[in-house]
Amino acid sequence: MQYRDIQDKPLISAIKMMLCFSILLPCIANAQYWIDYKLSPKGDTINRIDKYNRKQGPWWFRYEEVRGEPGFEEEGYFYNDKKQGPWRKFSLMGDLIAREYFIAGYRDGQQLYYNRMGDLIREESWKAVDPANPYDTIMVPDIDYPERMIKKIIKHESAEIKHGVWKYYDPVMGTVTRTETFVFGQPPQVVNANKNTNPIKTNVKPTQSVSPPESGAKKNTQTQKKGKN
Repeated sequence: MQYRDIQDKPLISAIKMMLCFSILLPCIANAQYWIDYKLSPKGDTINRIDKYNRKQGPWWFRYEEVRGEPGFEEEGYFYNDKKQGPWRKFSLMGDLIAREYFIAGYRDGQQLYYNRMGDLIREESWKAVDPANPYDTIMVPDIDYPERMIKKIIKHESAEIKHGVWKYYDPVMGTVTRTETFVFGQPPQVVNANKNTNPIKTNVKPTQSVSPPESGAKKNTQTQKKGKN
């Protein structure tokens, strides 16, 4: 029995070493892959910088008050140095003040903003645009035939544009006080105004204007008067 115990001690030590190594292995791998990172209170790695100096994974920022502008904190995920997916913004007191969503670093879809009491005050709608392909196709009414819709190709001037319905809320009653509808960065009436300033060219030749025969009529009356005299 004693011989067996002596033989088991090296085995137990080896098992303990293997367990410790398996626990430390992810930390060693992270230390080799991330050139910089921080540890959260739970021991997770955050604010990671990869070997290409790009932000990756979960991040947390804190901005102090500057020149009267209130400070805030925000948290979310980075992918290849660009914000990706849902992000949350908090006041320095810990109150949730915004829920945003990003695609490749640009706002996309519904964005929600709250006051310090947690009441919804504004709902925005955005569209993220791929900078490599800033063109989009929309359907607009035909100028000559308003009941017919035609395709129009437009170029976006920025990588994130207002698109969809924006709602403004009364924070006390929770009711909608005002709405705005944007179509690819512009309100519909602005889009219609731009459309009217660029009419569609047609092949119809303009008709020549004919001057009224007022001068000829006057000459005839004058000759008739001269003949009578």
